[in-house]
Amino acid sequence: MVLGRVTSAHGVKGWVKVYSYTSPMEGILEYGDWLLRQQGNLSRHRLVQGRRQGKGLVACLEDVDTREGAEALANTEILFPKADLPELAANDYYWYQLEGLKVVTREGVVLGVVAFLFETGANDVIVVKGDGDQSVDDRERLLPFLPDEVIVEVDLDAGVMIVDWDPEF
Repeated sequence: MVLGRVTSAHGVKGWVKVYSYTSPMEGILEYGDWLLRQQGNLSRHRLVQGRRQGKGLVACLEDVDTREGAEALANTEILFPKADLPELAANDYYWYQLEGLKVVTREGVVLGVVAFLFETGANDVIVVKGDGDQSVDDRERLLPFLPDEVIVEVDLDAGVMIVDWDPEF
């Protein structure tokens, strides 16, 4: 699972700028061991220290103590093994588990598949993309992630999310 990426060097002591996909963004700093992937090559680095810096994050990684070493890690993905993620309570999901699920209304109308999710101030939003062949149309729909209201059922094994949603909306 991709948690974020190293974007560039920060300063002259080997620190790197980090773009985090976690929520909150500082959540990536809770993972002590980072598996970095750059052009198919993998390397492990222990996070020594990290902090918020302006609108982003910066981090110090073990054995990276020069600007050149940090520059060599630019454009590197930060990975985390899915098997090491904490167990969730019933009816809680990691976003990556929902991406790709077929979205079907209670009436059996296929709206499309979950492309991605994003946060808003009120609730998370599911972006459902139709393709016209497998779904009712090729529209993109934004559905609020509201369990027991809009989200009726999530069946990860079957790859289906049942929703209470009007296909015309």
